[in-house]
Amino acid sequence: MRLILLGAPGAGKGTQAVILAEKLKIPHISTGDIFRANIKEGTELGKKAKEFIDRGALVPDDITVGIVKDRLSKPDCKNGFLLDGFPRTIPQAEYLDDVLCKMNMSVDYAINIDVPDDVIIKRLSGRRVCPACGITYHIVNNPPQQGDVCDGCVTGVVQRDDDKEETIQKRLIAYHEQTEPLIDYYKNKGKLIVVDGTKEIEEITSEILKAIGVV
Repeated sequence: MRLILLGAPGAGKGTQAVILAEKLKIPHISTGDIFRANIKEGTELGKKAKEFIDRGALVPDDITVGIVKDRLSKPDCKNGFLLDGFPRTIPQAEYLDDVLCKMNMSVDYAINIDVPDDVIIKRLSGRRVCPACGITYHIVNNPPQQGDVCDGCVTGVVQRDDDKEETIQKRLIAYHEQTEPLIDYYKNKGKLIVVDGTKEIEEITSEILKAIGVV
């Protein structure tokens, strides 16, 4: 099974990716993880990517696709994979289709986890993290037991810049402009599955598994 997870920031892609990869016994491939691994290993692609990352620029599509292509050629992807965070744009999706075609592969399904913007803003803006041990909380759904300090190490929890409402708004604008068109791209190919991302985690997983014909 070759899957792509789509959805706005905070839609729950990462959570579902981990669960689905485990249930389907396929690798969860995150482009962020791939970049970090290639940079750490000092590969040629990693070195090229690092040049752009170090100066705060976006990594060009050809380098990103090259890194993804290299990852997809690994033996553990033979029976499928789950892409999380890639593709982000139509050109990247077209690159991916071309790469997979040359590898005698194709995407089976693109799963869009649909969550309204106002729900995403509430989710992300309420998130707090412990800077010492990394535990994540939510001021409504999962608050620290003692107010503003971590339950584990009693360090004051903080709101990351990425989770401030003005930053979330900018991320959502970028998503709607650049990534949302992928929904129609995969719909036109007959490969789109849409699930309600406001439901409980287990319900979302169950809907996805049913939609792809696993249960």
